[in-house]
Amino acid sequence: MESQVLVALALSLVGGLSTSLGALFVIINKAPNLNMLGLLQGFAAGLMLSISFLDLAHNALNSIGFLKGNLWFFAGVLFFALVVNFIPEPTVVPQSETDKKKVSHESDDEGSGKDMMKKHHRQVFFSGIITAVGISLHNFPEGMAVFLGSIKGLRVGLNLALAIALHNIPEGVAVALPVYFATNSKWQAFKLATLSGFAEPLGVIVVAYLFPSSLNPEILEGLLGSVGGVMAFLTLHEMLPLAFDYAGQKQAVKAVFVGMAFMSASLYFLEISLPEMTL
Repeated sequence: MESQVLVALALSLVGGLSTSLGALFVIINKAPNLNMLGLLQGFAAGLMLSISFLDLAHNALNSIGFLKGNLWFFAGVLFFALVVNFIPEPTVVPQSETDKKKVSHESDDEGSGKDMMKKHHRQVFFSGIITAVGISLHNFPEGMAVFLGSIKGLRVGLNLALAIALHNIPEGVAVALPVYFATNSKWQAFKLATLSGFAEPLGVIVVAYLFPSSLNPEILEGLLGSVGGVMAFLTLHEMLPLAFDYAGQKQAVKAVFVGMAFMSASLYFLEISLPEMTL
């Protein structure tokens, strides 16, 4: 069990620290390439859909039956649907918009212009903090998902960690961009984005102490089916709309199918390359 926890921690750290890559997009470039972020989000959505339906839900249906498999799957959907009601929606504020607002404020008379600018900066900074808190809460169940996947096998854990890591890059942008605009501090933007990702390994640690060292195989398959429901809801509710907004529907859909094809290929190659006992 200890080795499984260590593997899950390592995989969740990879996913969690991907928010740092999103922060680097912001602090290295004056304005992030939102079209590229949209394509990346579409690609990650394809990975997640492939994992959810072709791997986790598929295995649950085959292992515990059609009815139980569907009940576990939709329990995961309902669980995450309730969770997102309490999480602020992460949004990326385009740099051009904030620059325009800044210019318009500077054109006002000096006294009121400075006051309005300070107020606007505080509002943007607060939105960044709220987004960081929301993404931290959002990443916590993702860490739990990686842990449960790692219990099932290294293949499942690796695939979940890869998809979540790609998904977390735009989330890092969503945290870092408003903080960088409000504070003009690259370090503050990078720090908050990175800290929001640490909720993922924290989820691994918490769930490792909640679950017994040996789970009933039927319960484990059911929980993984629920993870599939969580991943499917996350993809359709958050990732695809963002991909459509940033990259356009046609380009985003192409990226989704590329992601699905990539994950299908990775499932095959991991299955034939990893030892059978770890699958």
